[in-house]
Amino acid sequence: MPAYDPNNIFAKILRGELPSHKVYEDERAFAFLDIMPRAPGHTLVIPKSPARNLLDVSSDDLAHVAGVVQKVARAARTAFDADGVTIQQFNESAGGQVVFHLHFHIIPRKEGVAMKPPASAKEKPEALAEHARKLAAALAAS
Repeated sequence: MPAYDPNNIFAKILRGELPSHKVYEDERAFAFLDIMPRAPGHTLVIPKSPARNLLDVSSDDLAHVAGVVQKVARAARTAFDADGVTIQQFNESAGGQVVFHLHFHIIPRKEGVAMKPPASAKEKPEALAEHARKLAAALAAS
């Protein structure tokens, strides 16, 4: 497997070199909104450790991130009055991975509403800021 690239976009977000709409952070995980959401509230959860994907992350970091995914998914369901939640995770190019830092997609879903195609349109910054505010408030209340 190729080595972890410390200059991937998510590593740059973790270092504060690129902006993000943060919704959650602890000592081992970081959650922020996808700028090209497939539905309102589409969030990414990543470990702070340099893991390329599920195939090379430590089991301890994976377990911690999975707990954060669950916490964010519950809050997203509440914040966006969702009927369900889609969780996606991809590994290596053949598996659909585009950014090579382990990440989980959390996508709030409404019954009968299709997701937008992947990477189809950037959301307006003011909409992302409002979505981040709603999700962070739901997380704080949980």
